[in-house]
Amino acid sequence: MAESSNVRVASPSEIRQNPENPRLVFHEKELIELQDSIAANGILVPLTVFSSREGGYVLLDGERRWRSARKLGLHRVPIIVQPEPTLIQNIMMMFAIHNARSDWDPLPTAMKLQKLEHLYAETEGQPPTESQLAQLASLSRGEVRRLKNILKLPPQHLALVESEQDRPRSEQTLTVDHLLEVTRGAAALEKQDVIASGERIRLETVLIDKFRSKTLTSTVEPRLLARMARAVERHDVSRAAVRASITELVDNPNTTVRDAFATSVERVDREHTVEMSVQRLEASVSELSMSGQVSATLREALESLQGTIARILGQS
Repeated sequence: MAESSNVRVASPSEIRQNPENPRLVFHEKELIELQDSIAANGILVPLTVFSSREGGYVLLDGERRWRSARKLGLHRVPIIVQPEPTLIQNIMMMFAIHNARSDWDPLPTAMKLQKLEHLYAETEGQPPTESQLAQLASLSRGEVRRLKNILKLPPQHLALVESEQDRPRSEQTLTVDHLLEVTRGAAALEKQDVIASGERIRLETVLIDKFRSKTLTSTVEPRLLARMARAVERHDVSRAAVRASITELVDNPNTTVRDAFATSVERVDREHTVEMSVQRLEASVSELSMSGQVSATLREALESLQGTIARILGQS
């Protein structure tokens, strides 16, 4: 590529990876694709580095390009040199440079966010608020909450995710999103005393195993557990009925969360949804009736609804 005044060249051997880069996992398939591109076209975007007091350069952006260059045996790569940051600035820059990318693995990113939080607390004498931490990491507050929730997951569950992180995401059978959904669902059941606290890990482990065996394939299917818990809370269904379905879910390797939901609360859950919809519709129709004007289209829709309601009530 053509060199400009702010672009230099350096040997890949003079450059080392940044230990504060949250993207600790680099999938082999992605690297091979990038190597093929670089072999054909060269490195089109310079690596961003800083000059280290220890000698050489440290990466700020471009680790995949740097790894590919080393693999291909390139003698020179284009670089843009930035001033050396402090440790906390380095982490903040890592987040700021990469915050638009979706290929970071959540677990190492969560660990790096925790380090940023601790460094801020050491520097300022108090931990950052959620809003401050979001600004430091160039993330939304929702993303900060999600990453912090990841670190609250049981270590034995996180270890299973770590064991799969070398695989391409499309081939991973277990991710932190699976774990978050599983633990939230189990927590909801425990809160309503459907399961005892000592049974929670067992349920979570079974669901994780079912994801890994592909008995469960939808990441969000465990959300049905929370709907089962809410049905118990509303007294729409007995705690014993839901517990029986959960027992079947745990004991039978072929039973899915949707199966357990269907046999326990699906009907009453659907009725509750309709009930809430009717209440909202009634409020809206009441507001319309005060105006005294109803369009022909709306009248037709209301008459159709009236007929449907009459049929349902006539069958009951």
